[in-house]
Amino acid sequence: MDFIPNTDSGRREMLEDIGVNSLEELFSDIPDNLKVERGLVGEEAETELELKESVKEIADRNEKPGDRVNLIGAGLYDHFIPSVVSHVTGRSEFYSAYTPYQAEISQGTLTWMFEFQTEIAELTGMDIANSSIYDGGSAAAEAVLMAQEYLGKDKVIVSETLNPRYKEVIKTYLPLEEKQVIELGTRDGRVDRIQLDNILSSEDSIAGLVLQSPNYLGIVEDLEGLKEVLDDSFLIVSSNPISLGLLEPPGSFGADIVVGEGQPLGNPINFGGPLLGLFATRKDYLRYLPGRVSGKTVDRDGNEGYVMALQTREQHIKRERATSNICTNQALNALAATVYLATLGPSGLKSLAKINWDKSHYLADKLTDLEGIELSWNQPFFNEFAIEVPGDPCEIWEKMKENGIDLLHPDKLEESGWEDRLLVAVTEKIKKDEMDHFVRLMRNEVE
Repeated sequence: MDFIPNTDSGRREMLEDIGVNSLEELFSDIPDNLKVERGLVGEEAETELELKESVKEIADRNEKPGDRVNLIGAGLYDHFIPSVVSHVTGRSEFYSAYTPYQAEISQGTLTWMFEFQTEIAELTGMDIANSSIYDGGSAAAEAVLMAQEYLGKDKVIVSETLNPRYKEVIKTYLPLEEKQVIELGTRDGRVDRIQLDNILSSEDSIAGLVLQSPNYLGIVEDLEGLKEVLDDSFLIVSSNPISLGLLEPPGSFGADIVVGEGQPLGNPINFGGPLLGLFATRKDYLRYLPGRVSGKTVDRDGNEGYVMALQTREQHIKRERATSNICTNQALNALAATVYLATLGPSGLKSLAKINWDKSHYLADKLTDLEGIELSWNQPFFNEFAIEVPGDPCEIWEKMKENGIDLLHPDKLEESGWEDRLLVAVTEKIKKDEMDHFVRLMRNEVE
């Protein structure tokens, strides 16, 4: 078709070409009650400046994220993101990059992937990490599949305090009718060691134990001696990466696989995604590692270069022997995490973790000074803690919401059997006066 100008005669010609006589006839399939019977544009046009001001007035009617105090947590955390992160991830050579099939034109992408793997391996105390998975839930599920494949066993023990969303993903991955998931209860907020011993002595074909530290309730699990109890079964630990700036890494306790949600590492919460799955393991299990691995090598002239060293997906050479159907990685999110960790460095990450620890304990101490409020469990916790409250926690939640403070809805805790409680998460972005304001509001509700 020849070019038709955007004029009245041009529009008539286009209507004739598609076999209708008018715009009304073109949109005749739309019910009349859904049509606007007035002009969409005012009689007087606005300049670009005036239009921006008008749109801003409309947008200002909405609450902005910074207008509220975010104490939600439960898997996603509102951390400060240095501006250098978005500066790097917004560059066109990264922002539009996809799978680096051709190493000779993908050195930049393969280089940061290698750096990301190195950072995550060091952070978790493991030998090797892949270049990321979809999110924390799929990372935990892939870890279960890897343990089953390596050991040839089919059952997995899952801690009660593992993030409920992660448990759902694991159960979705596994055959429902075979009941492969055995739930492990807690004692004082931590893994019940006595029940674990009973399970291991009464069940066979245990591929591994999946637990989270800090767990869904913010409590730091005692990992000492767990691997010795499990023997050849895998110890799979899901960790908050920020906490590893302060806590001993799971690798130090003999963990076979360390997974986690990488969102806290330079990625905004958005509306719950996209997220970033972390996955690290021991070199003995390299051939069973899901996802992709970037490797460092040298060419025949001795120059350093980077290549795609491992992809276990079925579309590549593994074919029917593939151990995972993970097809790609959260490249842009992993790049953000790489820049974030490089910006903070080891000392910066340690300082950040300490601030999160101190602020959460400050708020916990202030809340438990109030009559009727106490910590649900007297255990060490990292930036998140559960409190028992008098009265209806849903009513307290509503009151806090009205006053600009957001908490995890109590129903989310009740789903897992933890009633009459509130979960409170604190990051470095929460100011002292905001915490004190929250305490004053809570005092009005409970005293």
